[in-house]
Amino acid sequence: MSFSKIKEIENLNYKEIDEKIIEVKKEIFNLKLKKATRQSVKTHLFKQKKHQLAQLFTKKQQLSK
Repeated sequence: MSFSKIKEIENLNYKEIDEKIIEVKKEIFNLKLKKATRQSVKTHLFKQKKHQLAQLFTKKQQLSK
């Protein structure tokens, strides 16, 4: 699994971006929870999800202008 492309979120509207942000934050929380309870976790997903979250925030900021 590689980093998500900005083209994948280009056509999302403001509300869809907010929903996607909440979804990604939940995924990051679940990853942290798995790590804290010493369950099997793929650590590369932390970086990918944070990158995806940054892309969503950037697109949201661009739409608000």
